Amino acid sequence: MDNNIKLTEENVRPSNFIHDFIDQDLAEGVYDKVQTRFPPEPNGYLHIGHAKAICIDFATAEKYGGTCNLRLDDTNPTKEDVEYVDAIKEDINWLGFNWNNVYFASDYFDYIYECALKLIDLGLAYVDESTPDEIREMRGTLTQAGTNSPYRDRPIEENKDLFARMTAGEFENSAMVLRAKIDMASSNINMRDPIIYRIMHTPHHRTGDKWCVYPMYDFAHPLSDAKEGVTHSLCSLEFENHRPLYNWFLKVLEIPNPPRQIEFARMNVNYTLTSKRKCLKLVNDGLVSGWDDPRMATICGMRRRGFPAEAVRAFVDKIGVSKAYSVIDYALLESCVRDYLNENADRAMAVLRPLKVVIDNYPVDMCDLIEVDINPNKPELGKTTVKFSKEIYIEQDDFMLDPPGKYFRLCPQKEVRLKGAYYIKYASHETDEDGNITLVHCTYDPESFGGETPDGRKVKGTLHWVDANNAIDAQVRLYDRLFNVPNPSDEEGVSSFADNLNPESLTVLEGCKLDASLAKVKVGDTFQFMRQGYFTVDPDSTEKNLVFNRTVALKDSFVKKA
Repeated sequence: MDNNIKLTEENVRPSNFIHDFIDQDLAEGVYDKVQTRFPPEPNGYLHIGHAKAICIDFATAEKYGGTCNLRLDDTNPTKEDVEYVDAIKEDINWLGFNWNNVYFASDYFDYIYECALKLIDLGLAYVDESTPDEIREMRGTLTQAGTNSPYRDRPIEENKDLFARMTAGEFENSAMVLRAKIDMASSNINMRDPIIYRIMHTPHHRTGDKWCVYPMYDFAHPLSDAKEGVTHSLCSLEFENHRPLYNWFLKVLEIPNPPRQIEFARMNVNYTLTSKRKCLKLVNDGLVSGWDDPRMATICGMRRRGFPAEAVRAFVDKIGVSKAYSVIDYALLESCVRDYLNENADRAMAVLRPLKVVIDNYPVDMCDLIEVDINPNKPELGKTTVKFSKEIYIEQDDFMLDPPGKYFRLCPQKEVRLKGAYYIKYASHETDEDGNITLVHCTYDPESFGGETPDGRKVKGTLHWVDANNAIDAQVRLYDRLFNVPNPSDEEGVSSFADNLNPESLTVLEGCKLDASLAKVKVGDTFQFMRQGYFTVDPDSTEKNLVFNRTVALKDSFVKKA
């Protein structure tokens, strides 16, 4: 069969079991195209787990020259908001993907409703007036079969009348539901007469007050897929047990060319929370500043922290696609971010905990211009120039009066090199009334510029610095993992969020000293602060008050708590 799908060098991607299924379907003529969709519910912000689904859905369509639509599953108006719709679109675009069309489950409410009426006419759906607790009890357990509802054998005309009255708004919420009539003795609990419509007197963000009955996800999902022409409905593994129900609806409603549901393992990353309910609790309890807090595993939080979209996609690619449950180490995500930024981030001079140094023998009216690589991995970018004069700032940790062994930074016993500049030696220091060192005096070797000396001597310590006369102030927020346990939870009887929070997940530093070249940065700009890590300009920044977030340290320094 000529399916008109050509795999070019640009769209060939590594195969996986999903693509193997698709290859088989195309070879057997089941489908002559590939169409996928990404169907989030707009009831919260997307997280790292959604990033995997997005990459799978869109990349699969891209590989086969097919179509991937964005469909918002807006079947529960009590939890959904246009705010989340806009955020979802922004996150997908940021990850580097473009949908072919934007649809909503609410676009198909009329069609889904007609399908419900058809089920009633076929004797495969009935109105049940049992209470939610009674219906729950009737469903049985994983080891015990369910029991039939006393309303299961209602006449078709009576069911149609009651469903029409439900739709007209005659009944209160939870007064009755419409259930599919399948098999209460099924070993799959999802097949035990599932609810397919419920009463909700809640205005919808798109349809307003038109409806007071809304379809359940398990009913709306296959019908929305079919209505759109989806060929392969790619879902996370928790929907595997729902697949028989998905297929049952398509079969009994005689849907032509029904889509095929394929499940993959969801992404589980340690030291994070991805449950929308739990993330909302973090926000509402004030444990984080919002959904975009840089410590959150939300896509907007990662973006604000400075994680590049390319690094997130690389992380998803490294994990691969499988059906096996696994937990991914957060360090792998950080490693992908670090690898990308090491290659692509411009370098900059910054001192986070400044200690002032005066070079006593450096002329007051002298100023050297120091050339520094913009990015040593991209020599074509050239160099930038920074100023060096009599007074500079170094890190407080880069000076000790009585250092331990193998300490190669500034101290009375050792000479050090200032990056790109001169060798300096300790001369004296000043303290405040509490004995804290406030100023260090040094001398420099005028013949050591650039790290070369006439006598060929070498030093082991090289310090970064910022010229005091050309420094700008900034606030720097040092972020780390929000939790200090691999599997945080707020479940009663386990641990509370407060018990699991990493007390060092955020450290705010004021009065940090940055080179003047950073004065005109824009929100989202990312740099490697030499010897410090990678830092991104936060949206809280203003022209006069810069704020940088630490995206990731130069190496993984997280200490797992016992």
